[in-house]
Amino acid sequence: MTVEEVLIDAEERMIKAVEKLKNDLNGIRTGRANPGMVDSLRVDAYGSPTPLKQLASVSAPEPQQLVIRPFDPSVIKDIEKAIVASDLGLAPQSDGKVVRLNIPALSGDVRKKMVARTKDLTEETRVSIRNVRRDANKHLDQLEKDKELSEDECKTYKTDVQDLTTKHEGQAGDLAKSKEAEVMEQL
Repeated sequence: MTVEEVLIDAEERMIKAVEKLKNDLNGIRTGRANPGMVDSLRVDAYGSPTPLKQLASVSAPEPQQLVIRPFDPSVIKDIEKAIVASDLGLAPQSDGKVVRLNIPALSGDVRKKMVARTKDLTEETRVSIRNVRRDANKHLDQLEKDKELSEDECKTYKTDVQDLTTKHEGQAGDLAKSKEAEVMEQL
């Protein structure tokens, strides 16, 4: 691996870690309806577990309600079963064409649990970013050992890797802060 490849690989992997955090945080309840809450839901339809996004469109017409419109009305019962079986704690209401989910306001204790979950996910992301930094630094040390880099160049590139780490950890922290503020916001 060349130095450029090491740096590009490190940045791509850090970006992926932050993107994963962003997707994970979308699934955290905030007391406000968010289509991301059901993104990870898998429905047993057509004989196999299928992501809900492939079976229906999800919208939030009101702050306290999600509406799920299946592309094929025959899977409504399967969608209802998946929602009841999930850990969302929501009761689906169906009229045969759409499934409605009323999102109750969150209690203080539930809000605190959601904030704790946000912090856990953020810390996992930070650890992931630091692991990428460690891998990149190992590659740079190997390049120095193989005499492809001087000691000074290696230190300079390690500083670049640290800058990437700081930048992406900051992004993860910003995402977490905004999600925590959203969760703690009283409706």
